[in-house]
Amino acid sequence: MKSPLPALALLCNAAIWGMAWWPFRQMQQAGLHPLWATALMYGAIFWALLALRPGIASQWRAYPVLGLLALCSGLNNVAFNWAITIGDVVRVVLLFYLMPAWAVLLAWRLLGERPTPAALARLLLAACGVLLVLWPAEGGLQHLSAAMGLADWLALLGGFLFALVNVMLRRMHAVPEQARMAAMFGGCMVMAPLVALAGQSAGLVPGLPAFDARWALVAAVLALLLALGNWALQYGAARLKAGTTALVLLSEVVFASASSIALGAAQPRAATLAGGALIIGAALLATLGRR
Repeated sequence: MKSPLPALALLCNAAIWGMAWWPFRQMQQAGLHPLWATALMYGAIFWALLALRPGIASQWRAYPVLGLLALCSGLNNVAFNWAITIGDVVRVVLLFYLMPAWAVLLAWRLLGERPTPAALARLLLAACGVLLVLWPAEGGLQHLSAAMGLADWLALLGGFLFALVNVMLRRMHAVPEQARMAAMFGGCMVMAPLVALAGQSAGLVPGLPAFDARWALVAAVLALLLALGNWALQYGAARLKAGTTALVLLSEVVFASASSIALGAAQPRAATLAGGALIIGAALLATLGRR
């Protein structure tokens, strides 16, 4: 009988990320913007990892491509963490999970994997789902762009970058796992404050606040949970088939939707739920096809 621990580990990771919106909002209410929170938390994780595995630094010189991975991973986390803090959580998570559709296009362009008719059909299904999620209550294409807020654009960008990171990881399979992990954490540590400073100059992001025990405690606990979630992902994904891993990780949508609706952070419309069903359906079909 196979152990249920790998699947439970993946569920743990999905639960942490599915409910991460709540501590990010608590920190923002205490005066710490999600971008500064991302920089502080991932900085702590990065330096802790480097202290435990000092040999990782030498591996970066051997694999310069890790710099690109750090850039994409950092911007991916910046976009997602910012979006779930300021937007409707269900809408944000659904737009982010357009990732499998982006992966089809990126794998075609970067890996030379021509999409099958089934993959193109899933791409069309996901595109229809996104259109339903974004469709304004007033109706009409003329209202579509006006109805899209900053959180929507961040969610779409985050999903695209997450797909790009996954494609890059497939190309970088020969790079040691710990070096890739450190590069991803380091990218978050560097990109978050850079984007925060750019947003500050544009009037979108407040400056780094003075130390406050209210947000510091939440940030410390969330940093530990994110480190636990990353370990759980590594443990589970290494012991299950890729299709099974992707299928279990889709439960993040359930955790995010249930928690945000219960706590009043989302008010999904019928069109949003219908579009979400199409997006998740496309992701499920891609997962089952991979299995």
